[in-house]
Amino acid sequence: MSIFTPTNQIRLTNVAIVRMKRAGKRFEIACYKNKVMSWRSGAEKDLDEVLQTHTVFTNVSKGQVSKKEDCVAAFQTDELTEICKQILAKGELQVSDKERHAQLEQMFRDIATIVVEKCVNPETKRPYTVNLIERAMKDIHYSVKANKSTKQQALEVIRLLKESMKIERAHMRLRLRLPGRDGKRLKEKLKPLITVTESEEFAEDLDIVCLIDPGCFREIDELIRRETKGKASLEVLSLKEVEEGDEKLE
Repeated sequence: MSIFTPTNQIRLTNVAIVRMKRAGKRFEIACYKNKVMSWRSGAEKDLDEVLQTHTVFTNVSKGQVSKKEDCVAAFQTDELTEICKQILAKGELQVSDKERHAQLEQMFRDIATIVVEKCVNPETKRPYTVNLIERAMKDIHYSVKANKSTKQQALEVIRLLKESMKIERAHMRLRLRLPGRDGKRLKEKLKPLITVTESEEFAEDLDIVCLIDPGCFREIDELIRRETKGKASLEVLSLKEVEEGDEKLE
């Protein structure tokens, strides 16, 4: 007697499962461990690095493959890659308590690292250490959200930390060269977007060196392009205006 595996069964090992229930049916996909969150955060772009197989299952552990008619009824398509993307984006990642704890701990540290990269103490202009920011996050009882990107959460943490400590986004230093006839008019429009004007020189053109909140960069860029039809120039002199050395906790 020959032993065989039924054609509707696929055996997979060392797998992370993402599950979704839709139209009264269960759908699962088999992913590589540690890749699901990278995909959801945007760090991983290659779907083949995330999926072990472009197959939709009813039960990954048993190797049971979903029926085509069930997929069409639930997702209005039989394109397996598209269905996998939907499950990957909105499904529930099945992990053990130990794995989930380790994952959340890593995300917690990643969030603190992003905060350190983006912020300084406004009085000293020095960055804080990752350990200090982690302690501050624990003090405000920040709870990591597994379904949100670390960048989104870092911006939320910065907002929350401002209520309990001296912290602000590090400024960008820019040089703006505005055509003479547009300079005065544009200067007034730019005022609300500039934090500090370090120097201002006017010859044929208006030359301004200034510090801005990084969140205003795109608005400034679009404003001067639109108002001068591309005749003005914007130069980034430094992405992050900080003093050397980490901010120590006394």
